[in-house]
Amino acid sequence: MAKVLVIDDEVSILESLEMFLSEKGYDIRTAASAAAGMAAFKSFAPDVVILDIRLPDSSGFEVLDGFNMSAEPPKVIMITAFHDMEAAITSMKRGAYDYIHKPLDADEIENAVEKAVRATEAERAAPASLDPVDATLDDVIIGKSKAILDVFKTMGILCQNDATALIQGETGTGKELIARVIHKNSKNQAEPFITLDCSAVVETLLESELFGHEKGAFTGAAQTKMGQIELAGKGTLFLDEIGELPLGIQGKLLGFLERREYLRVGGQFPQRSHCRILAATHRDLNQMVLDGQFRRDLFFRLNVIPLSVPPLRERLEDIPDLTHHFLNIIRRSMNKSHLRLQESAVAALMRHQWPGNVRELKNVITAAAIRSRSHVILKESVDAVLSQQQHKTDDPLDAAPDLSSLEHQHILRVLRSVGWNRTHAARLLGISLPTLRSKIRKFGIDPSET
Repeated sequence: MAKVLVIDDEVSILESLEMFLSEKGYDIRTAASAAAGMAAFKSFAPDVVILDIRLPDSSGFEVLDGFNMSAEPPKVIMITAFHDMEAAITSMKRGAYDYIHKPLDADEIENAVEKAVRATEAERAAPASLDPVDATLDDVIIGKSKAILDVFKTMGILCQNDATALIQGETGTGKELIARVIHKNSKNQAEPFITLDCSAVVETLLESELFGHEKGAFTGAAQTKMGQIELAGKGTLFLDEIGELPLGIQGKLLGFLERREYLRVGGQFPQRSHCRILAATHRDLNQMVLDGQFRRDLFFRLNVIPLSVPPLRERLEDIPDLTHHFLNIIRRSMNKSHLRLQESAVAALMRHQWPGNVRELKNVITAAAIRSRSHVILKESVDAVLSQQQHKTDDPLDAAPDLSSLEHQHILRVLRSVGWNRTHAARLLGISLPTLRSKIRKFGIDPSET
């Protein structure tokens, strides 16, 4: 029979969990303070501890640290009535097995305890240990929904190691911010955090940007240049929009991840690097693998610890907290200390679907604040900005099929004229390579067209 210790200063929590878990077949002990909890831990030797973060005589984190210093640390499930990213990430970083917020859900508690017991049994069969890493949280991701708390848990796990990770989510969900938070809470936080947007660099220069080049490697290479991998040192290289990486460079990135060696463009001698790779994409890499657009082996090598960021429409309950956070930023930047949002305006924000996610929410609140002529942002201002945002996202080509057809044909003619060299075509069209790729996908342009 697995043993569970519950430490919480709320008698109702202790009584309900004792009754519920006893009925599930667990041997239960309870304690209402940190001191009583530590005493019970020594005499009872529990397999799992359910621990409140805030206790009358100590912090739950200090109790957690004490457990982790023991010869056989239990699996600790942290619980709290306070919903914030820092508590969730700190819990996981300091060695907690799970993190659950109040009010407690019976099914969630049961599942968490079951998983913790199974993990304990597996470890006893093959013992292993991890030293928790401590750091100070500088960036803030706002939310208390279950969807975002699950993200915080994974982030906490990633802060403990140097594992490669793939962050997937729609545009505007905060993937780069998540990567920065992971880096700033890792053991290599003092090392560089370098960002390379794979969609913003022309294909012919992307390999040089990533790996660097030697002097004379190509026309214009007047001197040796360090690549982003080299610049990252022992820190983190964040590869944004990894789905835009050409197949040829995907193979070279895979080689680097497997051997930790790479060649500069035009180089003959391997360079070594131990930088951490965090990658992100808004695209469906699974589908790209099936379509032959992304290497299967690279996908599995990047996706060591997957992290999926939910779109804002799936965590609408976080909008009031996000709104409050953005208003605080706007108050400081606009020197409007009394600025606030009308309640009906918040309700209007809750009804929107947010195709641009958190970034769009921030932009809407900022624009509404600029429109406001008083210290209260009215619902009318929010509605006006939302309406304007909708007009901006409407594609005028959809409303003008003739113009759309003309653009399609023009792009097709240019591509044919340069032998389907997309970089050259983008230059002739006066648009960026990512924009050209987007239009090729939009119009379904294919080299087989004649």
